Amino acid sequence: MDPALLREREAFRKKALATPSVEKKKKDDSQFKDDTKKKSKSSSSSVSAGPKLDATNYKTMAGSSSYRFGVLARIVRHMRARHQDGDDHPLTIDEILDETNQLDVGNKIKQWLQTEALPSNPKIETTLDGKFIFKPVYKIKDKKSLLRLLKQHDLKGLGGIFLEDVQESLPHCERALKHLAQEILYITRPTDKKKILFYNDKTATLDVDEEFVKLWRATAVDAMDDAKIEEYLEKQGIKSMQDHGPRKPVVPKRKKASQKRRQFKKPRDNEHLAHVLETYEDNTLTQQGVTVK
Repeated sequence: MDPALLREREAFRKKALATPSVEKKKKDDSQFKDDTKKKSKSSSSSVSAGPKLDATNYKTMAGSSSYRFGVLARIVRHMRARHQDGDDHPLTIDEILDETNQLDVGNKIKQWLQTEALPSNPKIETTLDGKFIFKPVYKIKDKKSLLRLLKQHDLKGLGGIFLEDVQESLPHCERALKHLAQEILYITRPTDKKKILFYNDKTATLDVDEEFVKLWRATAVDAMDDAKIEEYLEKQGIKSMQDHGPRKPVVPKRKKASQKRRQFKKPRDNEHLAHVLETYEDNTLTQQGVTVK
C-alpha cells in the first residue's frame, strides 16, 4: 500500500480522536407521559367533583321546569277523574300527592304547587280551608241539573253545549245522557266534528205536509252557491229570502272633490309703490301729478 496514503489515514485518525464529539440522545418520553397523566387525573377529578346523578337529586337537576309541570298535569288529570267518578270532597296537597303516588317530590315543588300552580290553575278551585277541588265548566251533578241547564240555554238563546264539557262536568255522564235521550238533540259541527247538545223543545214541533217534504228533499242545492239560489228565487218571484244570509259589505262612496274656481290672489309685493300708477300704453309713469316718459 502506498505509504503516503497510510500517513494521511493516520493523520486523519489522530485529528478525529482529538476533536470532541457531541452525542445526540433520544428524548425521554417519560416526562411527557407524566404530564398527560397529571392532566387526565385533573380533568377526571374535576368531572367527579360535579354533582353526581343519584336517586335523590335527579328530579331537581336540569329540566326541573318540565318535571314540575309534569307533576301538575298529573294532579289535574287525577282531580278530573275523581270528579267524574263522583268524588267531590276537597283534598289537601299531601293527600293529592299521596293519591297520585308523588310523595317523593321536593319541598320546593310542593311549595310551588300549594302557593302558585294549583291556585292559579283554571281547572282547580281552592276552598276556604286551603284544600283543592276540581273546577268543572258547568256546576251540574245529575241529569235534572243538566236538563235544567239545557232549558236555560234554549230560553236565553245561548245555543248548545259541547258534549266534552258535559262529560267533564257531570259525574257518570253516560248514564245521565242515556236517560235523557228523548230530551236532547245532538248536532255534529262540520268544522271540527265536535258534538253539541241542544234541548229538544217538543212544543216547537210543526206538522209539515208530505208534499212539501218531498219537494224539499227532491231539490238539490249542494252544487249551487248563494248567488245562484238568489237568482233562481228572483226568477220565481220569491223575494222573502233577500234579507237572510250573509250581507255583502257596502263600500262607502268617495266624495268628489268640489270643483270650485280658483281665485288668484293679488301679489302683496311692492305695496310701497301702490301710489304709483304704471301704464304700458304710452310707457309713462304718473306720480303725484308728474308724468315721466
